[in-house]
Amino acid sequence: MKKKIILLFGVFLLSACSSIKVTSDYDTQVDFSTYKTFAFYKPSIDKVDISDLDKKRILRALETELMLKGYAKSENPDMLVSFFSKSKERVDVTQNNFGFGWGWGWGWNPWMMNGGMNNVNVSQFTEGTLFVDFIDKENKELIWQGIGTGALRNENRDKKEERIKEFVKEIVSRFPPEKK
Repeated sequence: MKKKIILLFGVFLLSACSSIKVTSDYDTQVDFSTYKTFAFYKPSIDKVDISDLDKKRILRALETELMLKGYAKSENPDMLVSFFSKSKERVDVTQNNFGFGWGWGWGWNPWMMNGGMNNVNVSQFTEGTLFVDFIDKENKELIWQGIGTGALRNENRDKKEERIKEFVKEIVSRFPPEKK
């Protein structure tokens, strides 16, 4: 039983570390069913301050996810797709106090001073945020924005590519917004 609890706690911690928080916002006056085709908005993407390799990874992931949703890439698109990113260093400090004590009510016992243990954990990591913008081509207006935030790790190329795909998939899963 104890091993199961420890294993469950470990799985929870790992899943918490890999999670991506996603939010989205959109123009409620837009009929998203009219959009069938897309293209990437290169002037905006060229300004993104990440490596060209990561840009290509994000573009491929966006193209794959949009095509899976039934959108077609086109030279004369209905909407333009752009993205940008931000990152910041984060430091998380957690303290766990494991006290040992027993008994009832109020009191103080000089022979039972600090019967517990303190455990302080400090973790430092880079938190990345990916913004994905869908723009109406005709009006040149933002119609939808998805934002994904999560921990970035210094990983090998394959794991980095998988993390980018995970970010993009989670963000694009919110598009188009559900009709209310």
